Amino acid sequence: MSGRGRTVAAVAAVLLAATATSGVVGAPGAVAAPSGNAGRPAVARLPQPTGPYPVGTTALQLTDDRRDDPWKPGPHRTLMISFWYPTTRPATGGDRAPFMVRAAADHFGSAGSVGQSDYGFEPDRTDWAGIRTHARTDAPALPGGKRPVVLYSAGFGDPRTWGTGLVEDLASRGYVVVTVDHTYDASEVAFPDGDLATSVFPGLMAQPGLDIGALLRKTLQTRVDDTRFVLDRLAGLCHDERLPPGLAASLDLDRIGMVGHSGGGSTALQTMHDDPRLKVGVDLDGQLHFPGPDGTGVDLTSVAADGLTRPFLLMGTQNPDSGSYHQQPGWDALWQHSTGWHADLTLTGSRHGSYTDAQSLLPQLARQGAISQAKSTEDVGDVRPDRAVLATRSYVASFFDRWLRGRDDHLLDGPSPRFPEMVHER
Repeated sequence: MSGRGRTVAAVAAVLLAATATSGVVGAPGAVAAPSGNAGRPAVARLPQPTGPYPVGTTALQLTDDRRDDPWKPGPHRTLMISFWYPTTRPATGGDRAPFMVRAAADHFGSAGSVGQSDYGFEPDRTDWAGIRTHARTDAPALPGGKRPVVLYSAGFGDPRTWGTGLVEDLASRGYVVVTVDHTYDASEVAFPDGDLATSVFPGLMAQPGLDIGALLRKTLQTRVDDTRFVLDRLAGLCHDERLPPGLAASLDLDRIGMVGHSGGGSTALQTMHDDPRLKVGVDLDGQLHFPGPDGTGVDLTSVAADGLTRPFLLMGTQNPDSGSYHQQPGWDALWQHSTGWHADLTLTGSRHGSYTDAQSLLPQLARQGAISQAKSTEDVGDVRPDRAVLATRSYVASFFDRWLRGRDDHLLDGPSPRFPEMVHER
């Protein structure tokens, strides 16, 4: 569920690899990247949003005074979230918000980052802080009444910024999107006071006799608790002076959905199961089962065992060995036990990173030697990046438009000539 895990075993392997190699080129198991452009930082661009509205963004720190941090006993649980929303005029030049703030970018690109070691970036070769979004920081919200809200959660070990392309696109279509950083789970979380909270996964994975199933269950539960806390706080933000003008008033808390990638997709559906405030959810390649206490067998999440009565969308990627990733117990159980509307799709030629910013950024970085071409293909497949990005955006937006806005473009009715690479599994 972090990086590129396809099964429970792969999840453990990814976390173990992050600990064992720390992404250092030349370490056992590390993938060397070409060095022809050494000395010049690689640069990359995010794809343009496709909706009619300019995008604004703002970040906010939240502290849960009723909950101690489960990873660092003592302090209360503190999170960073960002809002992405329609605004009045587009960002230009230096007005465009950075993809990652400097402290987070420096760590994400270093040898010690869980996220970068998962994807095989050559350490310190990419100018992550130099990548710009298409959003204007702290811009006023576009007038026009309340808008549906969508929460976004990244994969285990990934920062909230690793889905910015999809998030910006939803905001440009008229949604308010709230991205959540899961502190000490994400590779790094930068706070306004200068603190940088880095992932605890490498240290935990180094412990002898670790119960990987227990670790994954704790991680999922912590993320669900984080999400429900954010939902609690959204209701009280109307008087928060830290938000840009008009933003709090634009939140329609009767129309809330959630989308997540990998562990974030698992979080979206599990939170739907646990909290009725989430009306709909999209799972982008996130599994719904863990190993048992002895590291074997199948332990279903409660959402998979019980099913859902509200609409959800499963979007899977291809396994190079079997041709389809999501033929697995958790998704099968969820499908069998659910009574609400649901669909199950696979993007042909994709891999686990295809539903993240990796799909657009990695091919660009591979051309500059910041990651090997073989590693880029392993992470995002051989699907055309522009087609993968367009398909992901179109299907996610179609789902939320249908169930949060009552606008049905019928893209989800069955196979579409617009997207022959998207297969309806069942």
